Amino acid sequence: MPIQNFAPAWMTEEHQMVFDSAKRFMTEQWQPKDEAWRAQGMMDRQAWEDAGANGFLCASMPEQYGGGGGDFGHEAALVLAQGEAGIGGFGGSLHSGIVAPYILHYGTEEQKKRWLPKLASGELVGAIAMTEPGTGSDLQGVRTLALKSADGETYTINGSKTFITNGQLANLVIVVCKTDKDAGAQGISLFVVETDEAPGFRRGRNLDKIGMEAQDTSELFFDDVVVSKHNLIGEQPGMGFFQLMQELPQERLLVALAGIAAMELAMKVTLEYTKERKAFGKPIFSFQNTRFKLAECQALLLASRALVDAAMVAHLKGELGVDRAALIKYWVTDNQCKLIDECLQLFGGYGYMKEYPIARLWADARVQRIYGGTNEIMKELASRFL
Repeated sequence: MPIQNFAPAWMTEEHQMVFDSAKRFMTEQWQPKDEAWRAQGMMDRQAWEDAGANGFLCASMPEQYGGGGGDFGHEAALVLAQGEAGIGGFGGSLHSGIVAPYILHYGTEEQKKRWLPKLASGELVGAIAMTEPGTGSDLQGVRTLALKSADGETYTINGSKTFITNGQLANLVIVVCKTDKDAGAQGISLFVVETDEAPGFRRGRNLDKIGMEAQDTSELFFDDVVVSKHNLIGEQPGMGFFQLMQELPQERLLVALAGIAAMELAMKVTLEYTKERKAFGKPIFSFQNTRFKLAECQALLLASRALVDAAMVAHLKGELGVDRAALIKYWVTDNQCKLIDECLQLFGGYGYMKEYPIARLWADARVQRIYGGTNEIMKELASRFL
């Protein structure tokens, strides 16, 4: 029996039930389709509606807006379940843990009633468009412009975005724009674009990535896209940068949680393989080097999980902060890549074959050190608090 992690102090009986239910559903219903989804570069649209029907979307949103009425622990349980089920293509954590909270925390009452129930049901698939071809971690450098009409009733959006998760399937996109290009951070605003009814909106290609093959990641183009003033989140221009900064710690914790789940699965499949695979007439687990490497990996997982669990306790109390979230995101994802690389090595040549889960875990892990803010930016950010 594998060495057990310390019991997470944040996980209630209800959180555990959510985890067990979601992992079972994803393993039974989605895992058999995963290879086909990877081949086509995205999950089926029906999967989002199935997720909504099973309560896997917006679990932490209030029931009055169609959500599950839970807390962030419910979202965390779903991320862990998805990762341990080996489902890399579902952008549910971004949809529920990033997009929906912007609307809940900063939207007007009318905006919450308009969009959150449809996000919870899966009728709307959410995305957030921050990154541009020339701007990544430096959000103040965005060039997408939203210009107010003379009568003040509409805004016209022009610009392009890239590396947008859920980009091919999303029909609700939060777009980071400049409403005043000379005002720096105070000139940034967040707009909701409902793409089903947005002339001038175009999707580019579904980007061909080295990992996360079943997750649609896209270029998006906005050519004179006109939106109502009521699509400005909070209907107060210039608040976007503040809103982004407030939500980034949760985004980075979601990345770390996904890292933990991937590490758990990597350890499981590697322990199984090394105990079954034989070399020189005996299981490769019997070799001292194999056992030592796996012990080192288990220690990395134990420490990383304990750190993330402590961060969960802090976040549920509203005490995580930008500084600790940055360090946790960097440290856990670095360890994720290290652990999975060590595990892959124990598979030998088979570890390089895509048909083995460890190969997919290895390829999927690499982006964890890039999105949500590169790990170099995380260190720079944390160092400002030293």
